[in-house]
Amino acid sequence: MRRPASMRSRADAPGRGQVRVSAVARRPAGRRPALPARAGRPAYPVHAGAWWLWSLALGTAATRTTNPLLLALLLTVSAHVVVTCRPRTPTARSYSAFVRLALAVLLIRLAFAVLLGSPIPGTHVIVTLPEVPLPHWAQGIRLGGRVTAEALVFALYDGLKLATLLICVGAANALATPARLLKSLPGALYETGVAVVVALTFAPHLVADVQRLRAARRLRGRPDRGIRGLLQVGLPVLEGALERSVALAAAMDARGYGRTAEVPSAVRRTTAALTLGGLLGVCAGTYGLLTAEGGTYGLPVLLVGLAAALAGLWLGGRRSPRTRYRPDAWNLRSCLVAGSGAAAAALLTLAASRDPEALHPGVVPLVTPQLPLWPAAAVLLGLLPAFVAPAPKEPM
Repeated sequence: MRRPASMRSRADAPGRGQVRVSAVARRPAGRRPALPARAGRPAYPVHAGAWWLWSLALGTAATRTTNPLLLALLLTVSAHVVVTCRPRTPTARSYSAFVRLALAVLLIRLAFAVLLGSPIPGTHVIVTLPEVPLPHWAQGIRLGGRVTAEALVFALYDGLKLATLLICVGAANALATPARLLKSLPGALYETGVAVVVALTFAPHLVADVQRLRAARRLRGRPDRGIRGLLQVGLPVLEGALERSVALAAAMDARGYGRTAEVPSAVRRTTAALTLGGLLGVCAGTYGLLTAEGGTYGLPVLLVGLAAALAGLWLGGRRSPRTRYRPDAWNLRSCLVAGSGAAAAALLTLAASRDPEALHPGVVPLVTPQLPLWPAAAVLLGLLPAFVAPAPKEPM
């Protein structure tokens, strides 16, 4: 029985699935489907190490001065770069926590200066507190007494320097997390990097478990405070930590953690000699730089030791072959970011040796701090990342 022509044309026409099969059949056997162009690109435009070098360089610059105007300029530079360049990730919000911590440190430093006094002599008495008599073995310590303006200004300068250093470290955490930095360690430090990452993530998991269990007990109408609540919350938290440790150990073993590749014995001996000799050279060079007698040999020995230690780490990385998924690339932007911070630190260190009075305003007698021009311009070099390193998109 013959089918109608309309039915025969619909039945015999190639369907959607048949078109796909024929397209695959026409593809050459040696070619693979093209991947998206973004699959091999790094998730971040600037290397994590560049951000940490930039932040630590600004912190080093903060340690070279007690001028409140320069310290305020350093805080402004770091805050502007963080707001402009930080990624849109939950860890980028840690900057505000470091700012609160720095403010608490500054207030504690001022409170100690008020309650415990200060070795800085002063004539401008602000208030006289009741003084608590102390025994003879506590000489040199006092509670209460006169509070002078010179002591408060000295405490303010000192606390502001420490607060600036803390905020610079917070900027590094907001711009590049420590886990992202440890992911870029050389292969010789792979096990150390994994151990530090696990240690850094232990406390947040523990706090999250405690908050979750306390919320569950409150929903059930059970106490979550006091000795009884602490015991009934602490035991499940400890049990969960042990279970997480066992699961982590099984996952690390399944992924081949701790297994090393075979390398010749000569390479192993060379690696050990370079690493040990390089570390000894770094120690000897640092000691030479800190002493007056070793000023001639300190820097060369330090540089030679550092080069030998880096060569040993590079050779040691051959024992742990591994791959990185979307590794951070050290590119021109990374060089500009790290270089801007290093230039600011170097110029401020030079200014501290050339004009110490401008970078360390006196408090006895009290003087009004002035803003030195070229040290301020050196600090402004730290703004370069805001123009060359835009905020990256969320990693896929």
